Amino acid sequence: MSKTYIPAGYRPVLDAYETQRAIACIKETFQQEFASALNLKRVSAPLFVTGTSGLNDNLSGRERPVAFDVPAVGEEAQVVHSLAKWKRLALKRYGFTVGKGLYTDMNAIRRDEELDNIHSIYVDQWDWEKVITPENRNLDYLKLIVRAIVRTICDTNDRLHVRFPQLRVELSREVTFITAKELEDLYPGLTPKERENAFVRRHRTACIIGIGGALRSGKPHDHRAPDYDDWDLNCDIFFWDDVLDMALEISSMGIRVDPAALDRQLRLSGCEDRRELPFHKMLLEGRLPLTIGGGIGQSRLAMLMMGCAHIGEVQSSIWDDHTLRECDLAGIPLL
Repeated sequence: MSKTYIPAGYRPVLDAYETQRAIACIKETFQQEFASALNLKRVSAPLFVTGTSGLNDNLSGRERPVAFDVPAVGEEAQVVHSLAKWKRLALKRYGFTVGKGLYTDMNAIRRDEELDNIHSIYVDQWDWEKVITPENRNLDYLKLIVRAIVRTICDTNDRLHVRFPQLRVELSREVTFITAKELEDLYPGLTPKERENAFVRRHRTACIIGIGGALRSGKPHDHRAPDYDDWDLNCDIFFWDDVLDMALEISSMGIRVDPAALDRQLRLSGCEDRRELPFHKMLLEGRLPLTIGGGIGQSRLAMLMMGCAHIGEVQSSIWDDHTLRECDLAGIPLL
């Protein structure tokens, strides 16, 4: 059952034709500015990988990948959940050097996703990855990249307003950083989602650092796979969404595990069996570059900048009867 709700008095600002123009403007502008800001080159990326490669992201470990057999190859393929591991391997294969990186359109199917205003079974994001040095594996460098991403998002929003002056969404360029541990200590009686809302409501643009490891409560702020982000050096970026009255996560990113961090996180998560997968063996043996990377939601960014109440206003997907009925009654066209 969908958890879709319609904010009181909400009406779309743009009609269907202008919506498509605005989406194109956002995507074209952002990816150009983003690539320039982080020194990234566009590459092609897979829609699916083999199940035995170890390249698929298992997210929190509960999600089932969409899988199918490939008779001509004699293996099972899986539609990617994300490209977190594939990107790092691609940097090595394509010969990227320190300070340079890649970005790509990532399209995924997450069939177990609960549907609501900001979640769909279809995921579209800019996945990116960049080669760094051992000296870059610190919080100061992570914050530097976060600020560059936020600045690019805000620049894109400003340019969108020039093209579409009827759009009035204001985004804060000032990023407030807080660790997941500090956030739990600040709001001990709230759930992780409630903590995010309470903090981002006050600060408008925020970055929560250190997601995946157990906090004082014994639980992580949110689940993270053990084999791509370093749980001490990762983060989520949020903007306050006035239409939905909530903290909207736009990006999950982080400095990736080095051999020591991967070894530690595989033990902590009980995923020792992954050590024998090709990708993991390369990483543990130090044969992959040190990197930072993440994903930036394309549909989420569009709905935020356009002041939309439902992600279905900016992407085509499949929705349950409740969502279709509620949106139709409210005059909200779903693509």
